[in-house]
Amino acid sequence: MRIGVPTEIKVHEYRVGMVPGSVREMVHNGHSVVVQSGAGNGIGCGDEEYRAAGAEIAPDAAAVFATADMIVKVKEPQAAEYGLLREGQVLFTYLHLAPDRAQTEALINSGVTAIAYETVTDAHGGLPLLAPMSEVAGRMAVQVAAHNLEKEQGGAGILLGGVPGVEAANVVVIGGGVVGTNAARIAMGMEARVTVIDKNLRRLNELDMQFGPALNTIFSTVDNLERYVAAADVVVGAVLVPGAAAPKLVTEDMVRSMRNGSVVVDVAIDQGGSFATSRPTTHASPTYVEHGVIHYCVTNMPGAVARTSAFALNNATLPFMRSLANKGAVHAMRDDPHLMAGLNVHGGRVTHAAVAEALGIDLLPVLESLQKG
Repeated sequence: MRIGVPTEIKVHEYRVGMVPGSVREMVHNGHSVVVQSGAGNGIGCGDEEYRAAGAEIAPDAAAVFATADMIVKVKEPQAAEYGLLREGQVLFTYLHLAPDRAQTEALINSGVTAIAYETVTDAHGGLPLLAPMSEVAGRMAVQVAAHNLEKEQGGAGILLGGVPGVEAANVVVIGGGVVGTNAARIAMGMEARVTVIDKNLRRLNELDMQFGPALNTIFSTVDNLERYVAAADVVVGAVLVPGAAAPKLVTEDMVRSMRNGSVVVDVAIDQGGSFATSRPTTHASPTYVEHGVIHYCVTNMPGAVARTSAFALNNATLPFMRSLANKGAVHAMRDDPHLMAGLNVHGGRVTHAAVAEALGIDLLPVLESLQKG
Protein backbone atom coordinates (compact mmCIF):
# COMPACT_ATOMS: atom_id res chain seq x y z
CA MET A 1 0.00 0.00 0.00
CA ARG A 2 1.09 3.56 -0.67
CA ILE A 3 0.63 5.79 2.38
CA GLY A 4 0.51 9.57 2.16
CA VAL A 5 1.34 12.09 4.88
CA PRO A 6 0.40 15.69 4.06
CA THR A 7 1.37 18.77 6.03
CA GLU A 8 -1.35 19.79 8.49
CA ILE A 9 -2.93 23.10 7.46
CA LYS A 10 -5.32 23.76 10.35
CA VAL A 11 -4.42 27.04 12.07
CA HIS A 12 -1.41 26.56 14.38
CA GLU A 13 -1.40 22.78 13.93
CA TYR A 14 2.20 21.55 14.03
CA ARG A 15 1.72 17.82 14.55
CA VAL A 16 2.25 15.31 11.75
CA GLY A 17 0.47 12.05 10.96
CA MET A 18 3.60 9.89 10.91
CA VAL A 19 6.93 10.39 12.67
CA PRO A 20 10.08 9.01 11.00
CA GLY A 21 10.07 5.87 13.17
CA SER A 22 6.56 5.01 11.96
CA VAL A 23 7.62 5.56 8.35
CA ARG A 24 10.52 3.17 8.80
CA GLU A 25 8.19 0.57 10.32
CA MET A 26 5.76 0.76 7.41
CA VAL A 27 8.57 0.59 4.84
CA HIS A 28 9.95 -2.42 6.72
CA ASN A 29 6.52 -4.02 6.26
CA GLY A 30 6.77 -3.61 2.51
CA HIS A 31 4.79 -0.42 1.99
CA SER A 32 5.79 2.90 0.45
CA VAL A 33 5.31 6.23 2.19
CA VAL A 34 5.16 9.68 0.59
CA VAL A 35 5.54 12.68 2.91
CA GLN A 36 4.88 16.28 1.93
CA SER A 37 8.00 18.42 2.16
CA GLY A 38 8.14 20.17 5.52
CA ALA A 39 5.37 18.08 7.09
CA GLY A 40 7.54 17.21 10.08
CA ASN A 41 9.15 20.60 10.64
CA GLY A 42 6.77 21.43 13.47
CA ILE A 43 8.03 18.50 15.52
CA GLY A 44 11.68 19.05 14.64
CA CYS A 45 11.87 16.29 11.99
CA GLY A 46 13.08 17.55 8.61
CA ASP A 47 12.80 16.01 5.16
CA GLU A 48 16.22 14.35 5.40
CA GLU A 49 15.16 12.44 8.50
CA TYR A 50 12.10 11.16 6.62
CA ARG A 51 14.22 10.22 3.60
CA ALA A 52 16.57 8.29 5.89
CA ALA A 53 13.53 6.37 7.20
CA GLY A 54 12.61 5.40 3.63
CA ALA A 55 10.01 7.99 2.67
CA GLU A 56 9.63 9.77 -0.62
CA ILE A 57 9.29 13.54 -0.32
CA ALA A 58 6.54 15.23 -2.35
CA PRO A 59 6.53 18.95 -3.12
CA ASP A 60 2.92 19.65 -2.16
CA ALA A 61 -0.29 18.17 -0.77
CA ALA A 62 -1.76 17.51 -4.23
CA ALA A 63 1.14 15.18 -5.02
CA VAL A 64 0.58 13.29 -1.77
CA PHE A 65 -3.17 12.88 -2.16
CA ALA A 66 -2.96 12.01 -5.86
CA THR A 67 -0.99 8.78 -5.46
CA ALA A 68 -1.69 7.58 -1.90
CA ASP A 69 -4.00 4.65 -1.17
CA MET A 70 -4.25 5.76 2.46
CA ILE A 71 -3.90 9.27 3.86
CA VAL A 72 -2.67 9.46 7.46
CA LYS A 73 -3.28 12.82 9.16
CA VAL A 74 -3.78 14.28 12.60
CA LYS A 75 -6.66 16.73 12.18
CA GLU A 76 -9.78 16.53 10.06
CA PRO A 77 -9.48 17.56 6.40
CA GLN A 78 -9.83 21.29 5.93
CA ALA A 79 -12.01 22.79 3.19
CA ALA A 80 -8.99 23.24 0.91
CA GLU A 81 -8.33 19.49 1.13
CA TYR A 82 -11.84 18.23 0.37
CA GLY A 83 -11.25 18.29 -3.39
CA LEU A 84 -8.05 16.25 -3.03
CA LEU A 85 -9.85 13.22 -1.58
CA ARG A 86 -10.99 10.55 -3.99
CA GLU A 87 -13.25 7.52 -4.12
CA GLY A 88 -11.78 4.36 -2.62
CA GLN A 89 -9.05 6.21 -0.72
CA VAL A 90 -8.66 5.49 2.99
CA LEU A 91 -8.51 8.47 5.36
CA PHE A 92 -7.15 7.72 8.83
CA THR A 93 -7.24 10.71 11.19
CA TYR A 94 -9.24 12.53 13.85
CA LEU A 95 -12.57 13.54 12.31
CA HIS A 96 -14.99 14.72 15.06
CA LEU A 97 -17.89 14.67 12.63
CA ALA A 98 -20.82 15.05 15.04
CA PRO A 99 -20.72 18.87 15.16
CA ASP A 100 -19.40 19.26 11.58
CA ARG A 101 -21.99 18.79 8.83
CA ALA A 102 -19.87 20.44 6.14
CA GLN A 103 -16.99 18.01 6.61
CA THR A 104 -19.32 15.02 6.84
CA GLU A 105 -21.01 15.92 3.57
CA ALA A 106 -17.61 16.45 1.92
CA LEU A 107 -16.46 12.99 3.00
CA ILE A 108 -19.72 11.43 1.80
CA ASN A 109 -19.38 13.12 -1.59
CA SER A 110 -15.73 12.16 -1.96
CA GLY A 111 -16.36 8.41 -1.65
CA VAL A 112 -13.48 7.91 0.80
CA THR A 113 -13.33 5.32 3.56
CA ALA A 114 -12.97 7.59 6.59
CA ILE A 115 -11.76 5.98 9.82
CA ALA A 116 -11.78 8.27 12.87
CA TYR A 117 -9.13 7.91 15.54
CA GLU A 118 -11.58 9.07 18.19
CA THR A 119 -14.04 6.19 17.74
CA VAL A 120 -11.60 3.26 17.47
CA THR A 121 -12.07 1.14 20.60
CA ASP A 122 -10.12 -1.44 22.58
CA ALA A 123 -10.87 -4.63 24.50
CA HIS A 124 -11.23 -2.68 27.76
CA GLY A 125 -13.93 -0.34 26.46
CA GLY A 126 -11.43 2.49 26.03
CA LEU A 127 -10.56 4.76 23.11
CA PRO A 128 -6.87 3.99 22.53
CA LEU A 129 -6.26 6.55 19.78
CA LEU A 130 -7.97 9.34 21.69
CA ALA A 131 -6.32 8.49 25.01
CA PRO A 132 -2.81 9.89 24.33
CA MET A 133 -4.19 13.23 23.15
CA SER A 134 -6.67 13.23 26.04
CA GLU A 135 -3.73 12.79 28.40
CA VAL A 136 -1.98 15.75 26.78
CA ALA A 137 -5.13 17.90 26.71
CA GLY A 138 -6.00 17.11 30.33
CA ARG A 139 -2.54 18.12 31.52
CA MET A 140 -2.52 21.20 29.30
CA ALA A 141 -5.95 22.28 30.54
CA VAL A 142 -4.62 23.08 33.99
CA GLN A 143 -1.48 24.68 32.58
CA VAL A 144 -3.49 27.10 30.39
CA ALA A 145 -6.02 27.73 33.17
CA ALA A 146 -3.26 28.71 35.58
CA HIS A 147 -1.84 31.11 33.00
CA ASN A 148 -5.22 32.68 32.25
CA LEU A 149 -5.94 33.22 35.94
CA GLU A 150 -3.08 35.72 35.92
CA LYS A 151 -4.17 39.37 36.03
CA GLU A 152 -2.25 40.26 32.86
CA GLN A 153 -4.38 37.72 30.98
CA GLY A 154 -7.60 39.19 32.34
CA GLY A 155 -7.93 36.65 35.11
CA ALA A 156 -8.81 37.09 38.75
CA GLY A 157 -5.14 37.21 39.76
CA ILE A 158 -5.15 33.90 41.59
CA LEU A 159 -2.19 31.54 41.99
CA LEU A 160 -3.51 28.03 41.48
CA GLY A 161 -1.77 26.57 44.53
CA GLY A 162 -1.95 29.64 46.74
CA VAL A 163 0.82 30.20 49.30
CA PRO A 164 1.00 29.59 53.06
CA GLY A 165 -1.74 31.63 54.67
CA VAL A 166 -3.67 32.22 51.42
CA GLU A 167 -6.21 29.75 50.09
CA ALA A 168 -5.54 27.82 46.89
CA ALA A 169 -7.79 28.00 43.84
CA ASN A 170 -10.85 25.79 43.47
CA VAL A 171 -10.55 23.61 40.38
CA VAL A 172 -13.61 21.66 39.25
CA VAL A 173 -13.20 18.94 36.63
CA ILE A 174 -16.39 17.69 34.98
CA GLY A 175 -15.78 14.15 33.82
CA GLY A 176 -13.52 11.54 35.36
CA GLY A 177 -12.17 9.87 32.22
CA VAL A 178 -8.71 10.20 30.73
CA VAL A 179 -8.88 13.99 30.31
CA GLY A 180 -10.39 14.54 33.74
CA THR A 181 -7.96 12.23 35.52
CA ASN A 182 -4.95 13.95 33.98
CA ALA A 183 -6.34 17.40 34.68
CA ALA A 184 -7.00 16.47 38.30
CA ARG A 185 -3.52 15.00 38.67
CA ILE A 186 -1.80 18.17 37.44
CA ALA A 187 -4.07 20.49 39.44
CA MET A 188 -3.41 18.48 42.59
CA GLY A 189 0.31 18.58 41.83
CA MET A 190 0.05 22.37 41.73
CA GLU A 191 -1.67 22.21 45.15
CA ALA A 192 -5.07 23.48 44.04
CA ARG A 193 -8.23 22.25 45.74
CA VAL A 194 -9.64 19.81 43.22
CA THR A 195 -13.09 18.31 42.72
CA VAL A 196 -14.02 15.78 40.03
CA ILE A 197 -17.70 15.49 39.14
CA ASP A 198 -18.92 12.39 37.30
CA LYS A 199 -22.13 10.38 36.99
CA ASN A 200 -20.31 7.04 37.21
CA LEU A 201 -19.99 5.99 40.85
CA ARG A 202 -17.57 3.21 40.00
CA ARG A 203 -15.25 5.69 38.31
CA LEU A 204 -15.51 8.06 41.28
CA ASN A 205 -14.56 5.17 43.55
CA GLU A 206 -11.54 4.38 41.37
CA LEU A 207 -10.42 8.01 41.53
CA ASP A 208 -10.90 8.04 45.29
CA MET A 209 -8.73 4.93 45.63
CA GLN A 210 -6.12 6.39 43.27
CA PHE A 211 -5.78 9.85 44.79
CA GLY A 212 -7.13 9.48 48.32
CA PRO A 213 -8.42 12.36 50.42
CA ALA A 214 -6.52 14.99 48.39
CA LEU A 215 -9.25 14.70 45.72
CA ASN A 216 -12.91 15.53 46.29
CA THR A 217 -15.20 13.27 44.22
CA ILE A 218 -18.81 14.33 43.67
CA PHE A 219 -21.71 12.60 41.95
CA SER A 220 -23.07 14.58 39.01
CA THR A 221 -26.48 16.18 39.51
CA VAL A 222 -27.79 19.54 38.36
CA ASP A 223 -27.68 20.77 41.96
CA ASN A 224 -24.06 19.68 42.47
CA LEU A 225 -22.99 21.17 39.15
CA GLU A 226 -24.60 24.50 40.04
CA ARG A 227 -22.98 24.65 43.48
CA TYR A 228 -19.48 23.60 42.49
CA VAL A 229 -19.30 25.61 39.27
CA ALA A 230 -20.41 28.77 41.09
CA ALA A 231 -17.60 28.36 43.64
CA ALA A 232 -14.90 27.43 41.12
CA ASP A 233 -11.97 29.51 39.98
CA VAL A 234 -11.33 27.01 37.16
CA VAL A 235 -13.75 24.59 35.51
CA VAL A 236 -12.42 21.99 33.08
CA GLY A 237 -14.99 20.39 30.74
CA ALA A 238 -13.81 16.83 30.20
CA VAL A 239 -16.94 14.94 29.16
CA LEU A 240 -16.98 12.73 26.06
CA VAL A 241 -19.63 10.60 24.39
CA PRO A 242 -17.72 8.63 21.71
CA GLY A 243 -18.56 9.92 18.24
CA ALA A 244 -21.46 12.05 19.47
CA ALA A 245 -21.84 15.72 20.30
CA ALA A 246 -20.77 16.56 23.85
CA PRO A 247 -23.63 17.14 26.31
CA LYS A 248 -24.10 20.78 27.36
CA LEU A 249 -23.77 20.19 31.10
CA VAL A 250 -22.84 23.73 32.15
CA THR A 251 -25.62 26.18 31.41
CA GLU A 252 -25.26 29.87 30.68
CA ASP A 253 -26.71 30.66 34.11
CA MET A 254 -24.03 28.50 35.74
CA VAL A 255 -21.32 30.42 33.87
CA ARG A 256 -22.95 33.68 34.87
CA SER A 257 -22.76 32.61 38.53
CA MET A 258 -18.96 32.34 38.44
CA ARG A 259 -16.57 34.99 39.76
CA ASN A 260 -15.33 37.56 37.24
CA GLY A 261 -11.88 36.53 36.03
CA SER A 262 -12.43 32.82 36.59
CA VAL A 263 -11.55 30.43 33.76
CA VAL A 264 -13.28 27.62 31.90
CA VAL A 265 -11.35 25.23 29.67
CA ASP A 266 -13.60 23.22 27.36
CA VAL A 267 -11.59 20.20 26.26
CA ALA A 268 -14.76 18.75 24.69
CA ILE A 269 -14.95 21.60 22.16
CA ASP A 270 -13.90 19.24 19.32
CA GLN A 271 -17.25 17.53 19.86
CA GLY A 272 -19.20 20.76 20.25
CA GLY A 273 -18.27 21.62 23.84
CA SER A 274 -19.86 20.97 27.22
CA PHE A 275 -20.48 24.63 28.19
CA ALA A 276 -23.50 26.46 26.77
CA THR A 277 -21.25 29.49 26.24
CA SER A 278 -18.47 27.65 24.39
CA ARG A 279 -17.44 28.37 20.83
CA PRO A 280 -14.33 27.09 19.04
CA THR A 281 -11.12 29.11 19.23
CA THR A 282 -7.60 28.69 17.87
CA HIS A 283 -4.07 28.91 19.26
CA ALA A 284 -3.81 32.25 17.45
CA SER A 285 -6.67 33.67 19.52
CA PRO A 286 -7.35 31.09 22.23
CA THR A 287 -9.67 32.91 24.64
CA TYR A 288 -12.69 35.16 24.86
CA VAL A 289 -14.73 36.51 27.77
CA GLU A 290 -18.39 35.67 28.36
CA HIS A 291 -20.22 36.92 31.48
CA GLY A 292 -16.86 37.98 32.91
CA VAL A 293 -15.48 34.42 32.62
CA ILE A 294 -12.46 33.62 30.45
CA HIS A 295 -13.20 30.81 27.99
CA TYR A 296 -10.38 28.71 26.52
CA CYS A 297 -11.89 26.56 23.76
CA VAL A 298 -9.05 25.65 21.40
CA THR A 299 -10.06 22.75 19.17
CA ASN A 300 -6.58 21.28 18.80
CA MET A 301 -5.04 21.83 22.22
CA PRO A 302 -2.31 19.16 21.87
CA GLY A 303 -1.02 20.95 18.77
CA ALA A 304 0.67 23.45 21.10
CA VAL A 305 3.03 20.70 22.29
CA ALA A 306 3.38 19.16 18.87
CA ARG A 307 6.45 17.00 19.34
CA THR A 308 5.22 15.29 22.50
CA SER A 309 1.78 14.86 20.97
CA ALA A 310 2.90 13.49 17.61
CA PHE A 311 5.14 10.82 19.11
CA ALA A 312 2.50 9.84 21.68
CA LEU A 313 -0.15 9.60 18.96
CA ASN A 314 2.04 7.48 16.69
CA ASN A 315 2.69 5.00 19.50
CA ALA A 316 -1.05 4.36 19.50
CA THR A 317 -1.90 4.58 15.80
CA LEU A 318 0.96 2.52 14.37
CA PRO A 319 -0.48 -0.97 15.08
CA PHE A 320 -3.79 -0.02 13.42
CA MET A 321 -1.97 1.67 10.53
CA ARG A 322 0.08 -1.46 9.98
CA SER A 323 -3.05 -3.63 9.98
CA LEU A 324 -4.85 -1.39 7.49
CA ALA A 325 -1.87 -1.44 5.14
CA ASN A 326 -1.01 -5.14 5.49
CA LYS A 327 -4.57 -6.44 5.08
CA GLY A 328 -6.37 -3.67 3.24
CA ALA A 329 -8.93 -1.52 5.01
CA VAL A 330 -12.04 -3.67 4.56
CA HIS A 331 -10.30 -6.94 5.52
CA ALA A 332 -8.57 -5.29 8.49
CA MET A 333 -11.87 -3.95 9.85
CA ARG A 334 -13.66 -7.24 9.31
CA ASP A 335 -10.91 -8.93 11.34
CA ASP A 336 -10.89 -6.33 14.13
CA PRO A 337 -14.16 -5.06 15.62
CA HIS A 338 -12.25 -2.35 17.49
CA LEU A 339 -10.86 -0.91 14.26
CA MET A 340 -14.30 -1.37 12.68
CA ALA A 341 -15.72 0.92 15.37
CA GLY A 342 -13.59 3.68 13.88
CA LEU A 343 -15.36 3.61 10.52
CA ASN A 344 -17.43 6.79 10.17
CA VAL A 345 -17.99 7.12 6.42
CA HIS A 346 -17.76 4.44 3.73
CA GLY A 347 -19.12 4.14 0.21
CA GLY A 348 -20.78 7.54 0.36
CA ARG A 349 -22.73 6.80 3.55
CA VAL A 350 -22.37 7.54 7.27
CA THR A 351 -21.63 4.32 9.13
CA HIS A 352 -21.32 5.51 12.74
CA ALA A 353 -24.60 5.65 14.66
CA ALA A 354 -23.70 8.57 16.92
CA VAL A 355 -22.62 10.72 13.97
CA ALA A 356 -25.77 9.88 12.00
CA GLU A 357 -27.96 10.71 14.99
CA ALA A 358 -26.18 13.97 15.76
CA LEU A 359 -26.51 15.22 12.19
CA GLY A 360 -29.87 13.66 11.31
CA ILE A 361 -28.33 11.68 8.45
CA ASP A 362 -29.43 8.19 7.40
CA LEU A 363 -27.19 5.46 8.82
CA LEU A 364 -25.72 2.58 6.86
CA PRO A 365 -24.82 -0.02 9.53
CA VAL A 366 -21.10 -0.64 9.52
CA LEU A 367 -21.30 -4.41 8.95
CA GLU A 368 -23.61 -3.89 5.99
CA SER A 369 -21.26 -1.27 4.55
CA LEU A 370 -18.26 -3.60 4.79
CA GLN A 371 -20.14 -6.47 3.16
CA LYS A 372 -20.69 -4.18 0.22
CA GLY A 373 -17.10 -2.96 0.35
